[in-house]
Amino acid sequence: MEHDQSVAETPVLANLTMKIVHDNCPFDDRLRTAWGFAATVAGPEKTILFDTGSDGTLLRENMASMGIDPGGIDSVVLSHVHADHTGGLVGLLKAHPSVEVFLLGSFPARFKETVRGYGTGVVEVESPTMICPCVYSTGPMGRRIHEQTLVVRTARGLVVLTGCAHPGADKVVEQVRAVHEGDILLVMGGFHLGWATDSRIERVIRTFKRLGVRYVAPTHCTGEKAQNLFLKHFKDRCLDVGVGKTIALADLK
Repeated sequence: MEHDQSVAETPVLANLTMKIVHDNCPFDDRLRTAWGFAATVAGPEKTILFDTGSDGTLLRENMASMGIDPGGIDSVVLSHVHADHTGGLVGLLKAHPSVEVFLLGSFPARFKETVRGYGTGVVEVESPTMICPCVYSTGPMGRRIHEQTLVVRTARGLVVLTGCAHPGADKVVEQVRAVHEGDILLVMGGFHLGWATDSRIERVIRTFKRLGVRYVAPTHCTGEKAQNLFLKHFKDRCLDVGVGKTIALADLK
């Protein structure tokens, strides 16, 4: 199965809707929380599930509560191998094995074999890759923990989804700006700052501001202290997010 490895930038999306379907941070009280992260991305040619959280049953229940049919998911993109981002995958594949799974080539062979055992297509990402028109993977980043980030090109700017940002949220944003044309409209997901010092958090925030990030939506492993500091610096452009949150392109003025 071959995919265009180019990040040639021409098309942009006029409409985009993202829904957080698995998160340890609460937002909608009707939905259950659990450690991990997953969000759907609708509007591109393919409807994408970015990460799967830690619990497949909870993932499917939350998707049902938000009116999302697993059968409508075309592609799953796994940011990295940790169980709080991949643990829900098997539960999804049992209900919908015909999805296509984009994962890093460094994932264990047994993991890939398990996925293929459901008859599911696997795309091993080794470099910056186009998932579908307007949607790209950064390819693997980081030395110790390899991770890919999702980048969506919209008419209002780039939308960046991080799983845990193990390579550093600031490094991720720098890489996106180096590779992709356009301003960064939103960075959403885990920023991996839950155990970071104030100076480290402030350094990430300075990088975001220097590179022109307009909105942030920190959740999952970002940590309460870091979330509060992002809120202090970004004010109403720091979005309150958690499981059950929907963000549409039209909401980002």
